[in-house]
Amino acid sequence: MSQHSIAYQAARQRAACVERTHRGRIVVSGADRRSYLQGLFTNDIDALEAGRGCYTAYLTAQGRMIADLWVYELGDALLLAMLDDVTASVLGRLDQFIFSEDVQLGDVTATFTEIAVVGPESAAVVATLGSGSADVLNALPLHGNLRTSTPAGVAVIVTRIEDLGVSGFDLYVERAHAGGLLGSLRQAGVPELASADLDALRIEAGVPLFHRDMDEDTIPLEAGIESRAISMTKGCYVGQEVIIRVLHRGHGRVVRKLVGLRVDGDDVPAAGATIRAADRDIGHVTSATFSPVLQQPIALAYVHRDFVEPGTTVTIGDREAAISGLPLVAGLTTVR
Repeated sequence: MSQHSIAYQAARQRAACVERTHRGRIVVSGADRRSYLQGLFTNDIDALEAGRGCYTAYLTAQGRMIADLWVYELGDALLLAMLDDVTASVLGRLDQFIFSEDVQLGDVTATFTEIAVVGPESAAVVATLGSGSADVLNALPLHGNLRTSTPAGVAVIVTRIEDLGVSGFDLYVERAHAGGLLGSLRQAGVPELASADLDALRIEAGVPLFHRDMDEDTIPLEAGIESRAISMTKGCYVGQEVIIRVLHRGHGRVVRKLVGLRVDGDDVPAAGATIRAADRDIGHVTSATFSPVLQQPIALAYVHRDFVEPGTTVTIGDREAAISGLPLVAGLTTVR
């Protein structure tokens, strides 16, 4: 259980890559694209300038999540990235609310693919593909984006990311060119991350994944994404009333919160496993993995608000676990 893959180690120390086969992509164009989405998404879309982006949520009127999304203003259109199995639902909902606005929607999931390159040397690796200089890439803020091309003339959109648990870049290219780009990364000695590697990096960083750690019954405040996904200064958006009521009248207190767990023993708990404390069921595991850094099983889990204090001892089956704040692992570029 103490071993970690070459790709995981590369993501921590150098660079690794993965094709985002579980992502959907929507392009939103038209003069009113930002003001239109401003009233639907939780973050400040209207404030985005060309080359900038943000992480956001799309809520129902009851404050429950429809999806979490990454929004990039490219200058002539907005690019939205999300989990692939919510793409059709998001597209349908967005289309439903277009009336007189100058807004056009397009599902480009099948047209483009998305390849992530992450790790401390990711900027240098991406630069070798002809996708901007390392200095320019390193200067991109989180969710910043630029358009460039490879030496072969293949157009690439580059965005700055952290959602895989390690800082890096997403490269968006036409699907026909994805194989060539992956081939260039392999030739450069950049290994591909397997799903187990992705889980380890993401859970160590405490990054919740939609339909694993969040779903259509989740309020963003429960998942702890409000500081990243919700603007507290923008105007109205769908679901805002519920969010404001919890924040101001309820002082931010929700019944359950997403926390980290450090689990005794070697066995990784199953998703859905019941968590107990004080002779009562207090929550359940949502994602779990073996942490190469901490050398023990770790998990993301929802627990009752009375048990969220770091260091609180709980049980999963016959094993003890300790509540941890998120991230479980922070600021590391090497593996112990």
